[in-house]
Amino acid sequence: MRYWVETLGCPKNQVDSDKLTGSLASGGLSPAPAPEDADVVVVNTCAFIEAARQESIDTILELAERRRPGSRLVVTGCMAERYGAELAAALPEVDHVAGFGEDLLATPVSLGPTRGGKVPAFDLLELPRPPSAAPWAYLKVAEGCDRRCGFCAIPSFRGRQRSRRLDDLLAEVDALAAREVVLVAQDLASYGRDLGQRGAIGPLVEAVAARVDRVRLLYLYPSQLTDGLIEVIGATGCAYFDLSLQHVSRPHLARMRRWGSGERFLERIGRIRARWAEAAFRSSFIVGYPGETEEDHDRLLAWLADAELDWAGFFPYSREDGTYAADLPDQVPAGLVAERLAECSELQDAITARRRRALVGTGARVLVDAPGVARSHREAPEIDGVVRVPADLPPGTWQDVVITAAEGPDLDAAVAAAPAMGMGTR
Repeated sequence: MRYWVETLGCPKNQVDSDKLTGSLASGGLSPAPAPEDADVVVVNTCAFIEAARQESIDTILELAERRRPGSRLVVTGCMAERYGAELAAALPEVDHVAGFGEDLLATPVSLGPTRGGKVPAFDLLELPRPPSAAPWAYLKVAEGCDRRCGFCAIPSFRGRQRSRRLDDLLAEVDALAAREVVLVAQDLASYGRDLGQRGAIGPLVEAVAARVDRVRLLYLYPSQLTDGLIEVIGATGCAYFDLSLQHVSRPHLARMRRWGSGERFLERIGRIRARWAEAAFRSSFIVGYPGETEEDHDRLLAWLADAELDWAGFFPYSREDGTYAADLPDQVPAGLVAERLAECSELQDAITARRRRALVGTGARVLVDAPGVARSHREAPEIDGVVRVPADLPPGTWQDVVITAAEGPDLDAAVAAAPAMGMGTR
């Protein structure tokens, strides 16, 4: 039998899919070259916001049409867990909807204790993974989240934070055999707190950095970005800071049940840049959360201009059942949300393009991901722009290059005559 796994959503979902494919392979199945050739088609869904849910449904329906007669269509992941019975009733094309802890092809797989306290035979978080097919790999260090942000439903179906043991993580790093490892979790900087190990993220980063050439962190809650963690990240040679800010207006952040203010964020970014001039910054922001005023929006635009982040994503507020914000007054009209999104994106696109052009003529150390495609410390895989390099450079190798041109988020580069200096030269 052959399988096909389609993954939607965030990098954490990709890790889950890697573990699912490992489980399927251990059960005697082999990967299919296309969904049409598979005996089993699995869709790992995302349910974070309405747009993600719609994408999941569209993908399920598309694969239902493409699969060959007699094959089995299985839906799993966040949407299956959150809306299992509704999803099964609404999509008769699906043969099986498997939430966390339910059977997937006769293999009990989960993300830990499920609703009702059921403990499955296998824990998806701890299942082994095959070696990475790319020179880089995501490493999920924890599942769930203990925060209660006003807009987020993740704790309701992913549960409370559950950190993995350091030894298990390092064993997975070794098994992945990747040149770059990207640490991910819903609340990455809080890794270990549920185990009574505050500040455990620093030692984890150091331990992973001792095993791979580059370690990168995604999704850092700003209050957890301590001076000590900043030093640890910078010392790895990959000063890339993905800060989960969501907004910058202090009263609006309070409405979102979030910590911080634009002034605090700018101060921290400035201190990091003073320490590492080549540090790269990414963040994401929610536009149109209930109660967002024109003053709040103007503060965000002014802050973006001052901060000059390398990368930023902007998302419309999505009303999620069961969240604090679901029943808040002062909902922002959809048309106004669209206008504000366009203003933010236009401003940030210009900033990103300008910062990329400023790199022309400088050197960089890049990891070649595929023929003609590479990344320096400034580019996270699958999220940011890329560095286009000569197609004959072998994937999985490190190369010293000189940036020759910039086109929007992407750069062109030629092989350097001398080693590049700066970040990424460990």
